[in-house]
Amino acid sequence: MALFNLAFARQQGGKFVLRIEDTDRQRYVATSEQQIYDSLHWLGLDWDEGPDKGGPYGPYRQSERLPIYRKYAEQLVEAGHAYYCWCSHERLERMRAEMRASGQKDQRYDRFCLGKTRDQRAAEPGFTDKPVIRMLIPDDPPLAFHDLIRGDTRAPFPDDQVLLKSDGFPTYHLAVVVDDHEMAISHVTRGEEWISSTPKQLLLYRWLGWETPEWAHFPLLRNLDRSKISKRKNPAARLTWFREQGYLPEALINFLALMGYSMPDGREIFSFEELSQSFAWERLSPVGPIFDIDKLDWLNGQYVRALSDDEFLHRLRPFLPPTDAATEAGLRQLLPLIKERTVRLSQVPEQVEFLFAPNLAVDPALLLKQGVDRSTAIAVLKAADEALSQIDPFEPRPLEDALNALGEELGLKRRSLFMLIRVAVTGKTATPPLFDVMAALGRDRCRKAIAAAARSLATEK
Repeated sequence: MALFNLAFARQQGGKFVLRIEDTDRQRYVATSEQQIYDSLHWLGLDWDEGPDKGGPYGPYRQSERLPIYRKYAEQLVEAGHAYYCWCSHERLERMRAEMRASGQKDQRYDRFCLGKTRDQRAAEPGFTDKPVIRMLIPDDPPLAFHDLIRGDTRAPFPDDQVLLKSDGFPTYHLAVVVDDHEMAISHVTRGEEWISSTPKQLLLYRWLGWETPEWAHFPLLRNLDRSKISKRKNPAARLTWFREQGYLPEALINFLALMGYSMPDGREIFSFEELSQSFAWERLSPVGPIFDIDKLDWLNGQYVRALSDDEFLHRLRPFLPPTDAATEAGLRQLLPLIKERTVRLSQVPEQVEFLFAPNLAVDPALLLKQGVDRSTAIAVLKAADEALSQIDPFEPRPLEDALNALGEELGLKRRSLFMLIRVAVTGKTATPPLFDVMAALGRDRCRKAIAAAARSLATEK
């Protein structure tokens, strides 16, 4: 929503407002606000007004606007559009249970408190001393409205929605209508799960005498099986997960845009600026898009490979241990090869961890899985150590020529020889190209690792 809101606002020369809707105190988490700031900044989705920046329509936290909501809620009561409800939580639960037991599908509030004074209601069961304020839905609420994405849309009949809770905090419905009016919001863009709430909000606009905004309800992102993405079941529902995995923010922005939008020329790779310039409501699909991580991996790989080596290394820094001069030099030497193999930045440390292990300890069992017996492996490693001492310059092509010659001399298949040396110098069976890796490690580290591997085979029982 932030992505498309900002793209539209920038295209129109408008303002993008960040409002913290923190009225649900049972679900309130103190660190969430900063996480919102950090995540949006990481994605490059910056706002013009908000709690941290101020603006002409502040405050921008709903928890700091409680007197404003109470004023309008009481105004609605006085006008006969809302009423006080003293029903206890237990009484409401019993009411719904009885409705379910009788097969009643519509379990709206039964208006038990409507038209009663506090004293009248207190004389009856299921009373609580702290009332809520409910809206009084008329017999003919506005169920139809125009949606910028879906066209003419119809919502279900609403219930007598609570507007102001017993703790003095508003519900979403009252708060957003009041804030959207007071902050001069022109377009309300949100997920399709809020379609059913639109009649309630249209009534509030009508009752308060305010002009209604434009509405746009976006489809929900779906898993591959078309189920709704859940934070409890899918780590990709948590925005910080993408940062932890090493997705580039510009790739994620591009991917999210593809989830709801198609460029006029059909391109799949485009920038936020290009999205904003071409933005048109009719190009947004009302169909729930599939959130395909494989597609995101592909797209992220495209963006990674477009980075310069210096920028690639800069993006990698948070995922890598500190480097000394030798490790830094080796890392830079391998960057072009690593970049071609990288889908997520979080995968890189495993590819290059041998660079950060000056005293590599290789599992002898892994050495013996490379197609040679113990005595042959020891002999080959010792011969390789001797061969490495003669190679000058210690670069990929001379290394390849020398080790090819060694394989012929020993009568050993290239694959067995190269895999044995790969495991000896890296501890892995899969790495960037062997000779580039060896050149990046340098002669001394390669010989030290090969000698250590030979000793481990000789001393293992």
